[in-house]
Amino acid sequence: MRHLLSLSDEVGLLEHACGAAPRLEHGYCVDDAARAVVLLCREPSPSAAVAALAARHTVFLLRAQGPDGGFRNRLGYDGYWQDEPGSGDWWGRALWGLGTAAVCGRDWIRDAALSCFAHGAALRSPHVRAMAFAALGAAQVLKAHPVHRPARELLADAAAAIGPDGLDSAWPWPQERLHYANAVLPEVLISAGHLLRDKATQERGLRLLGWLLKSESVAGHLSPTPVGGRSPGDGRPGFDQQPIEIAVLADACATAFAISGDVRWARGVRRAVAWFDGENDARAPMRDPATGGGYDGLTATGPNWNQGAESTLALLSTFQHHRRLEMEGH
Repeated sequence: MRHLLSLSDEVGLLEHACGAAPRLEHGYCVDDAARAVVLLCREPSPSAAVAALAARHTVFLLRAQGPDGGFRNRLGYDGYWQDEPGSGDWWGRALWGLGTAAVCGRDWIRDAALSCFAHGAALRSPHVRAMAFAALGAAQVLKAHPVHRPARELLADAAAAIGPDGLDSAWPWPQERLHYANAVLPEVLISAGHLLRDKATQERGLRLLGWLLKSESVAGHLSPTPVGGRSPGDGRPGFDQQPIEIAVLADACATAFAISGDVRWARGVRRAVAWFDGENDARAPMRDPATGGGYDGLTATGPNWNQGAESTLALLSTFQHHRRLEMEGH
């Protein structure tokens, strides 16, 4: 966690870095704070520093919420918000973080996070991935509060927003193109099917995740969708590849394994870890063992050496899942 700690100050989590050095001029964002809360709150035996950091980033999310339940995203280093509350991806990720904190946080954090989550869960976003991120928070809430109505309704609405499978058996994906954070869609279907007792939806999510894992693998290693997305027939590999794509795939595989017990999902998590260790299209390690940071992207010639918050959180989240599997003997 040392690089994550170095990117954090008394306000929040600095978004960008030049190499390993934080870039103060870019300030903070809710997207990264939410990812950090998810990671830190599910840490099984946090140190005092990690527990304090989880509380600090949860407070950042609480501060970002507007009167209608939406969230601002960007806070300048000068302490001024740079946007108005909305329901974009950052709203979804904020609810994911708050839902996790409401279940896994410590002390006062749980009640404050649950109240903030419920307020935000009354909104709906027109963006499918924003709904999906929010649904992951709803799934966390339902594990501890199975009759929590805002969470149940949000999870059901997010699953419906994903839409039907594609008509082509070679491209069953519910969209004509793979975009970003793709694995979050099948993860929502798996969780919704499991928690809302809809076996068909759960099985559909598992099928789509299996297709995605196969589609994003080449010669035994992960070759994820690049920044520009991917359509049927596009050449492989594609660059730039983002660590967050690996992390969301590891998240989905970890959820699938926890629900189904199928060991192929545990293998998916291990494949994600291997990507960071150099089993990727450029045969280049995507983490800095000296700092604990994750590199910002994989290009055709190797890593982008900057170690920003998003990439470092992607690294830590993926290895956290792997460590849990090892502790459980898988």
